[in-house]
Amino acid sequence: MLLQIPQVLTKAEVAEIRGLIDAADWIDGSVTAGHQSALAKRNEQLPETSAPARAAGGHILAAMERNALFTTAALPARVFPPLFNRYTGGDNFGAHVDNAIRQAPGGQRLRTDLSATLFLSEPEDYDGGELVIDDTFGAHAVKLSAGDLILYPASSLHQVTAVTRGVRTAAFFWVQSLVRDDARRTLLFDMDLAIQRLAQSAGQGDPSILSLTGAYDNLLRL
Repeated sequence: MLLQIPQVLTKAEVAEIRGLIDAADWIDGSVTAGHQSALAKRNEQLPETSAPARAAGGHILAAMERNALFTTAALPARVFPPLFNRYTGGDNFGAHVDNAIRQAPGGQRLRTDLSATLFLSEPEDYDGGELVIDDTFGAHAVKLSAGDLILYPASSLHQVTAVTRGVRTAAFFWVQSLVRDDARRTLLFDMDLAIQRLAQSAGQGDPSILSLTGAYDNLLRL
């Protein structure tokens, strides 16, 4: 499932986060790449243990916790603390697949079922920098407004095209879902949305809601 989630952050929240990270000390982005993907990665990144990264990441985690669409789609068990990168002057990240396991600060390991990119630059502020994600329906070029997020399977082949003007700043992180299989997670997402629509149109007391909710819960238990 490839899902755009609008307005995860307000413009004021984006400005607050940018105020935290823009003046921080950035390093070579290859520090978080695997051996193969490091060969294709050209960007800058905030050290994940830096105070600005931790503070900005905390704001984002709080926003994710209150975002109902993210919760419905991802069914998060654990979320890797957000990281921050920026691309400028021809920087790019060639085609790659994210590591299946990430080690979070503190040594805990997390299975990367889903990848997320939260855009922190407006699309008109830079040229290039599209996140291109391949799935069974082809390649999808994604370039969203600041504060919007794209959620997609971490097993997807993806890349960031070269930024030829301006600066592309973003947060990125991974999610270990309660449901590992993407197809089953997508089905649960569709069922949840159907339950919500039915509740709005027919009312919470409609017998069909109880039936659908039971089917949802049984599928979640598998």
